[in-house]
Amino acid sequence: MSIAVVYWSGTGNTQAMAEAVARGIVKGGAEAELLPVDQADPAKIAAEDAFALGCPSMGAEELEELEMEPFVQALEGLVSGKKILLFGSYGWGDGEWMRTWEDRMKAAGAELVGGQGVIANEAPDKEALEACEKAGETLANAAQ
Repeated sequence: MSIAVVYWSGTGNTQAMAEAVARGIVKGGAEAELLPVDQADPAKIAAEDAFALGCPSMGAEELEELEMEPFVQALEGLVSGKKILLFGSYGWGDGEWMRTWEDRMKAAGAELVGGQGVIANEAPDKEALEACEKAGETLANAAQ
C-alpha cells in the first residue's frame, strides 16, 4: 500500500516535514509517495483511503492560494470517510490557519489522524520532525 504525502513548500520547511511524515509512513509498514502539490491529481488522491497534506501558513494565516488552496478545494467534496494527516509550518500568529484547515476537513467528513495537524514554527526542529514522523507512522497504521 502506498500513501501520498502532498505538500506545498516555499522555503523548504514544509518539505522537510513532508519527508519526515514519509519516513514515518515507511516505519508504519506502508510505502510513501512524496508529491509536490503541482504534481498531484485531486481525484487520484481522493480515491485513496488515507493521505497526508502539508502547507505552510501564508498571508493572513491562510493556505498557499495559487496551488494548495485550489487543490484543497477540489478535494473537499471527496474526503468524507478518508483518514487524513495535516501538517505545515508558520512564521507568525498562533497556528490559526491549521485550526481553520482542520475544521474544513472535519466538516467535509474526513477523519484527522491524531485529531489535529502537526505544526512547526519556522524551520521544524528535531521535536517537530519527530512529531511528523510519529504522525506518519500513525497514518500508516490507521490505513491498514
